[in-house]
Order: sequence, then structure tokens, then C-alpha cells
Amino acid sequence: MDRSNNFVTLKPAPKRIAMSKQWTRRDALRALGLTAGTILPFSSWAKDENGHPILLPEKKLILDKPITAITLGAGNRGNVYGGYSLQHGDQLDIIGVAEPIAVRNERYAQKHNIKAENRFATWEDVFKKPKFADAVIITTPDNLHYGPCMKALEMGYDILLEKPISPSEKECRDILALAKKTGRIVAVCHVLRYAPYFVKLKEIMESGVLGEIISVQHLEPIEHIHMSHSYVRGNWHNSKKTTPIILAKSCHDLDILRWMVGKPCKSIQAFGDLKWFKEKNAPAGSTARCTDGCAVESKCPYSALEIYYRKRQRNYVFDLPDDKDKQAEYVLQQLKTTNYGRCVYRMENDQPDHYTTNMLFEDGLTVSFSMEAFTSYEGRRTRVMGSLGDITGDMSSFVMTDFLTGQKTQWTQATDGHGGGDWRLVSNWLQAISKRDASVLTSTIDQSIESHVMGFMAEESRATKKVMDIVM
Repeated sequence: MDRSNNFVTLKPAPKRIAMSKQWTRRDALRALGLTAGTILPFSSWAKDENGHPILLPEKKLILDKPITAITLGAGNRGNVYGGYSLQHGDQLDIIGVAEPIAVRNERYAQKHNIKAENRFATWEDVFKKPKFADAVIITTPDNLHYGPCMKALEMGYDILLEKPISPSEKECRDILALAKKTGRIVAVCHVLRYAPYFVKLKEIMESGVLGEIISVQHLEPIEHIHMSHSYVRGNWHNSKKTTPIILAKSCHDLDILRWMVGKPCKSIQAFGDLKWFKEKNAPAGSTARCTDGCAVESKCPYSALEIYYRKRQRNYVFDLPDDKDKQAEYVLQQLKTTNYGRCVYRMENDQPDHYTTNMLFEDGLTVSFSMEAFTSYEGRRTRVMGSLGDITGDMSSFVMTDFLTGQKTQWTQATDGHGGGDWRLVSNWLQAISKRDASVLTSTIDQSIESHVMGFMAEESRATKKVMDIVM
């Protein structure tokens, strides 16, 4: 087993007659890049919503002065992106915050040493003042992206916009038009474009070592607890009040597939439904809340008492008190009063718990994408099929196989919850602002609109049972 250059060649096959387009190990290593497989640094303190340490960008950005920004929405994503400034204060300086939940507002302001006059309850309040920063970070709920984004563009702010751009196709196109008109820098938080795993996959696909790309299969295993937390009990449980799950959860995936393929999607077809999390599937003896003396609570994989109280998982949603001695009782009270304590079979949820999308791209390339709730694991799985070789990967590693020789080359790298993309995105955005050049961005508003349209058409296909054409 050869571990040179941090790659691993598996099961070496006998040498065979070379073909003009055959790729060799040397070609593969050149395409992968010699830095792949190295151990990358993590932040010593910053974590994402899953509690994973955040992977730091490989290269330090050098700016003449830090970009000043206001964060609209001090929840988890606002803390992840804003947290970049605490590690790289010479690049980003958070000088304002808008957040209606008082404890979040207070904690964010203390963390970033924000002056009292730059703390606001709502995003509308921010724009009552004359422009006082270079940029805004929009991490408000999905249905509150459009208003602050349009106002920020009107006032001359550059923008880091959490995905999805908007739950409405018209609003997405309105934002694009105004961004073009004002010439402001707008980066959409499609963080997977910055994940080393997907960056390397794209390089491989474009290098030609796989021959012509024929098809791609992609799986997003949501993981059953994550599904119950976010899309059954949580903020996105009702698609009509928030965003359809294909956009709320998987616009990342549609975007990364379009980006890696490098060709436009011509048509799309989707199937999916809510099959399991329904009242008719509630076990006998279950109650409205897990705290109501449910007879089957100890046997239920979705027990709120087990997840939030005993194991203390995903407690970030509760804005826990600083006093650790009071946290357990606080969580228990939250389970008695909020949706997080309700039975998963008795919520007003309508998001599909399984969703399959088939796409036809230019030149006959096909892509299949499945989003699945009922898995024991998270992390995207990818299969790329080319005329000369294929790739199988799981977001932290992948294996390329040469059809001619049978030789396998493996790439592996440390990762975090978003594949290392979160702070790489922020760094890229700051670089684009400093250069006043949107083309520096990997995830421009222009490119992101296309994958959003794919999502809107997928949802229409699912509802109408028709194949939808993609028209840009």
C-alpha cells in the first residue's frame, strides 16, 4: 500500500496496454493536487450547529483593513459566519446586530463588543439609520430574506445571504435584478461549493481523467433525528409557512450538482411525500407530548426526553441559561411548552420525509438525487460515472477507479459538519468585497438563482406529477 503524497493506492492491478486517454496514477495525483489528504487546522473554540469544530481556511486572507458588517439574525448561522471575525479580526469586524430574541441579541453584542446604538430588535430598525457598515450578513428566517436583502442593496451594502435566497422564485429574480442594477457584492451561502471534498470532485470531473461524465448519483441522508428536529418539530416543519424542504435542506445539493456538472439542467422530475410522521402512525399509548406520561416514550427513537433532556442533543435551540445548574430544568420546561416536546406523529408538519429528483442536463448527462430522512448517518454520498473511470465518495473521502487497470486511488481529508465550507465562504466573500469584483466569488447570486429555479421546478413536478423544463 503506497501512502506517498498522502494518497492511498488500493489493490494494484497488473499493468496493461496503455490507451491514449487512459489515466495513470500520476495523472490522478496531478488532478487531485498534492495538498489533498493533508491535516487541516480547526478552530480551537468555534463550532457549527452540530457541535463540530469549524475547519479553518487553508490560506490567510490579507486585507488593507477589515470589512465592517451588521448581522441580521443572531441564531446559529449568524454566529457561525459572524464567528469568523473572532478568529480573523483583521479581516471582518462585526459592528451591529439585529435580533428580536433578547438573550441572543445580548450574547451576540457581548461577544462582538457591539455598541448599544448599533443593537436593534428587527432588521427594519437597522435601515432607519444611514449606512454605517460595509456589509450585512443576512441569517434571518427563510421568509425574511427578501425584505432586508432588497433594502440593503438599495442602501449600498454588500451582502452575505443565507440560503435559500427566498422561498419565492419571483423574489429570487427581484434580488438578482437589483444586485445587477446596484453592482453590490452578493454571496449566497452555498457553503458546499467551498468544501474541499466537492472542490476536488469538480477538479477531477473537469480534468478528463474519468473520460466523459455520463451520470451522477447523489444522496443526502438527513439522519432521522435531524429530520424530526428540523422538519417535523422544528422551524421548517410547515412548508407553506417557511420553505419546501427541497430548498430549505437540499438547495445545497441541487446547487453543488449543477456546479460540478458544469452544464445547464434542461428538465427535472421529482417524487416524494410525507409517509411516516403522521398521526395514523402514532403508537398506541402515545400522548400529545413526550412529557405527558407517554406509555411508549422509552421505546420511541424520536423521544424528546431522550434527545433533548437525557442526551442533551441539539440544545442550542433553547438558548440555555448561563447557569449550568439550571439548564436541565430549563430544557424540561421547554419540552412542556414548545414544539420540541411534542409527539412527532401529532405535529402540523407537511414536509416530505423522502424525496427523489431526476435531472437531465445538457448533452444527455443524467443526475439522480435522493434526500432521505430515515438514515442513521449524515453526510452526502456521491457516485460519479465516467467513460474511463468512476468515483465513490462520502464527503470526507472518495475512491477513483481506473476501468482499464482496476487501479484505485483514494483521497481523504479532515472535515466538519459542512465539509469545511463555512469559513472558506466567508473568506471568499470578504476577498470579493475588498477587490470590488463579484467574479472572485465561487457562489455568486447569478449562479445560485439557477439551482433555486431547479428546486422550484422540482417541487412543481412533485405536485403535478409532470416533467418540468428548466427555463432561465
